[in-house]
Parts: sequence; structure tokens; C-alpha cells
Amino acid sequence: MSRETTARSDFETRLGRVSGAAARTAVRLPAPAGLSARPGRGQVTLAWESVDGAAGYLVHVASSPDGPFEPLDHLGRDVLAVPHGPYVDTTGAPGEVRWYAVAAVPDVDQVGELSAPVSAASLPGAGGPDSTSEPVTVVVDAAGDDGELDRPWRLMIGSEHLSHALSADRTGGQEIGAELRAALRAAHDELGVRMVRAHAILGDDLGVYREVDGEPVHDFSGVDRVYDMVLSLGLKPVVEISFMPRDLASDPSATVFEYGAIISPPKDWGHWYDLVRAFVAHLVDRYGLDEVRDEWAFEIWNEANLEVFWSGSPEEFFRLHEVATRAVKDVDPQLRVGGPASAAAGWIDQLLAHTEAAGIPPDFVSTHTYGSPPLDLRPILERHGRDGIPIWWTEWGVTPTHFNEVSESVFAAVFLLRGMRSAMDRLESLSYWVVSDHFEELGRPPALFHGGFGLRTVGELRKPRWWALAMLEALPSRRLPATLSGDGADSLVEGLAAASREADGRVAALVWNGTLDQSKASGSTMLGRRIELRFTGLPDGDYELRHHRVDDDHSCVPAVWRRIGAGADWPTREQWEQLRAADRLDELHPPRRVRATGGVVEIEFDLPNPSMSLVELIPVAG
Repeated sequence: MSRETTARSDFETRLGRVSGAAARTAVRLPAPAGLSARPGRGQVTLAWESVDGAAGYLVHVASSPDGPFEPLDHLGRDVLAVPHGPYVDTTGAPGEVRWYAVAAVPDVDQVGELSAPVSAASLPGAGGPDSTSEPVTVVVDAAGDDGELDRPWRLMIGSEHLSHALSADRTGGQEIGAELRAALRAAHDELGVRMVRAHAILGDDLGVYREVDGEPVHDFSGVDRVYDMVLSLGLKPVVEISFMPRDLASDPSATVFEYGAIISPPKDWGHWYDLVRAFVAHLVDRYGLDEVRDEWAFEIWNEANLEVFWSGSPEEFFRLHEVATRAVKDVDPQLRVGGPASAAAGWIDQLLAHTEAAGIPPDFVSTHTYGSPPLDLRPILERHGRDGIPIWWTEWGVTPTHFNEVSESVFAAVFLLRGMRSAMDRLESLSYWVVSDHFEELGRPPALFHGGFGLRTVGELRKPRWWALAMLEALPSRRLPATLSGDGADSLVEGLAAASREADGRVAALVWNGTLDQSKASGSTMLGRRIELRFTGLPDGDYELRHHRVDDDHSCVPAVWRRIGAGADWPTREQWEQLRAADRLDELHPPRRVRATGGVVEIEFDLPNPSMSLVELIPVAG
């Protein structure tokens, strides 16, 4: 068995196992009131009243009012709770009566009381936007102003360990380092991303620590090459202080990933402190205190609440975090340090309690989740008197599973839009994991479309998820009021609208159709909808209408490869040319001129499930 196969099997076996139980504060929350279930074609939309102190809500389902009620599994393979309603359930068969109840969750480890149950059955239908069904109407008030459009994708993006971006090896005939660097630069230039987070900056491939005759020797020249490269791309690093150098590890045999990252506690806590302090002091000396203080940040370890990433106890992790934090702050108290960088939104309450007792509160809280929009951590921070500090989701994505075909889908792109909209104005960063398929945690990519985490492929093709972020970034600066009504409004079909207050006067609406239910990842004709988009409050006159679309027939290179690839792992030269020609954001139809009369422009179009449309109105001079 190869090292790559062994690493993958070990990771998949241990993923999800907790590394130990950490004490937490018990919180009791009442059941949500006002639960309603509105049936529509192929879906049921659930809504409820919010509960003070709730980080999220866990939807339950049963076949009778007497239960048993079980959490509704939308197959996200991670946290099933959502931060708020409405919630669209597309997992039931049309006409099947199901009973629903909702519980508030104070954190990911606790579930409150269930609400009184309600029943509904999704409606049958022939499927498709043309089926008999009320359309979804989207009304955009172009004269309104809901403030600056929040852009939580901009703060950071995830990447494979950054020494990989210096590799001259090839995958699929493409040079790894050159393409990973190109993907990172594109994230900065095209999506507005400012920082990059990655694992293993203390890994032995960079040679930061060794012992000679029992004495520590530090060498940060490898780190310098990595961070010089990052800065040359216009990005700043989120310095994840991980993993353990071999000569400092209490158990060098405890590893994760194909590249053998060591996950054990240190054998000498004093040497751990000295390493972290010397490392941070070197960064400050090389790059400048103002630069590192204002533009960089430090995060301690990665997902220590999972056995696969931490071989020690919870108590040892909190000690690791405390010692490292003190080492960073000893260089300069204003350097930003946070955590717990946990899996599945875990150990937040525990970290806050520990750091409060130790007198070293975090400058930001960071955690991860997959398969659902991120929970609302503000109530947890308030319970610990830390309300107002930044909330960074430093990993987030449609699935935590490597080599999962959902990562190539339009479904995943719509998932990204839903999460970003949910995150706006309640957290500072929602960082997609990761930027590129040049990624070797469990082995390098075996084929072009292999279910990789990347927003961009080997060969630097943009996946549908990239276009989701590009559409968001293309929205103008001022958010506009947008009201949705109809079958699945604000649950199945969602939208954002924005306008430019600059001279161009551009107005845009981004509308998408999707569900969290990954059994529908390949799409559902029954969930397609007809959209009636109405802009109001416009200055009268002529506009150029542009309509960009992402669906299985537009802006979807994976779909092109399915048609031309014939089961091959990698494209031929001619196929590469075809794929590069298709690597563009398509328009649903050529630009055309429309006129606003009485301040109104109306547009109708079909919106398949899953898909997304960016509709722009650009004033025509004269």
C-alpha cells in the first residue's frame, strides 16, 4: 500500500473523531415560537421566530406528530444546524406529509427544546420553470439604500501548505508552483482577497527547528522564501502556527496527510515557547512591526478538536494555545492572535473560558464548518463578554470530504452564494477552502475533475464556485432593498441587489436557485422556477441590459469536460484548447437596450435548479 493510500485511509477513518471532551458552559434555550411550514412545488419552506442567545437552529423531521423527531440531514457531512430561517426542505417526496420541529442551539454541542410540531407536504408537479406554479417575484428598489454591501469573502482565502507554491513538480502536465501562485494572485486581483491561510508553516520541509546535541537551532530562511512569495502576489498571511517540528514533537509518529504533518504536543514546553517567540520576532524584524501588526494575523494550530489533527488531550491543546499566544504577545502585545481554528464550530466556548481565566483573551475567534451556512457566534461571544471582536470562519465549503464530485457542481456555486449572503453584516470573514486544486493533503490530483476542493482546477480553469465569487465581487458598492415573494422565495430562491453611486449609475441583481440538500446536487427540474425581476425607482431613460448566467449549460467547464472528456483523466492538447475557450462567464443572451418608464424595468427568465443569474442595468448616455 502506498504512503498516499495509507494517508488517505487513515484520514478518512479518523475524520470526525473528537480528540477528547472539553468542559463547556451549559446553556438552556427555549423552543422557537411561530414555526410555520409553507408547501410549494418540490419543497417546503420553514420559518420561525428567533431565540435570544441562539447560535443557530436545528430542524427536525418525523413521519408523525408523535415522532421520533430526528435532525433533518441535508447530507452536508458536518454541522446540520443553520444560523437562521427560512429553511427549504427538498428531501421529502412530493405529497408525503412530514412533521417538522425546530430547536435552538446555543453552540454546536448543545440542542435546546423542540418547538411544537407542524406538518406539510411538498406539492407535486411536472417540473421545470414552465410548470404550473406561481413565479418568484423579485422587486429591487433602485432608489433605496441599505448601506455598504458587505463582502465577507475578501478578507482571506485558503490554500494548500504554501511551500507547495514553490514546487517545480508537475501534475497533469502543469507546473504546480506556477499555477498555485497564479490562482492566489487571481484571488487577489479578481476577487479582492487580501490574505491567505494555509497549514504547516512550521513543517520540517521548511526546516524551522532542529536539535543539535540536544540544543534547539532555529532557521527561518525557508519561511522567508514562502512569505516573500505571498507578499509578491499582493497578499498577506494568516500565520497558522502549525504543525510540530519533528525534533520538538513528543510523538513524531503521530502524523496527518500524505506529507506527514506531525500533530503531537511538544516534548518541551519551554522550547515550544522559544520557537514561537523567535519565529514571530523574526517576522517582525524582516517585514516590519507595523506591517505584521496591522496586516497579518496569527492562528494557533488547526482543528485540534479532531483526533486526526491533534494527538494530545484538550487540556494540552489549551496549554499549547496559551503558551503560543504568550510568545506572540511577548514580541508585541498588539499582534493579532486568535483561535481555536476548530472543526465544526467546536471548542469556542471552551477557548473563551480558558483564555479569560488565563488573562489572554483572543483578538479574534476563528472556526470552520462545511455543508451549511456558518452559525451565528455573536451570542457565544456575548456570554463571555467578548462581543464585538472579529469572527473569522477560516475554513468553509460545500463539503469536508476530499475527492467529492459535489465540489465540481453548480450546486456548490449556489451554496457559496447562500452562505455569503447569510454571513453579511454578522461576521468579518468567510474564507472558502481552498483556492486551487493544486492540493496534496491526501495525494495530488489524479484527474482534471476529481472532486477537488479548489475554486480553480489544475490548468487554471475557473469552476462554477469561482464564478459565484466573481459575481458577488461584481456587485456595486451600495446594497439595495430587494423583496422576494412566491413559491420558495427567500428559501429556495434568494437574491442580492446593489447599485453604484458613481458616475456609471450601474444597478445589479444577483438571483439564484438552490438548496442545501446534496441529494439534489445534480439538479432538479421540479425545483426550477420562473423569475419575474422588477427594478423600481430608476431614473427614466435607456439602459443596457446584461444577463450573465451560471448553470449546467453556461459558465460550467466541468460540464464541458463531461461532454468532451469521454472518461479520460486529463485533456489532450486540443481538449485543453476547448476548455480554455469555455472558461468564461457566459451571457444568457446578447446585451440589449431596455427603457425605464415610470422608474420601472421588468425582466422575466427561467431559473433552473441549481443556477444563478447576474442581471445588470447600465445607463446609456444621451
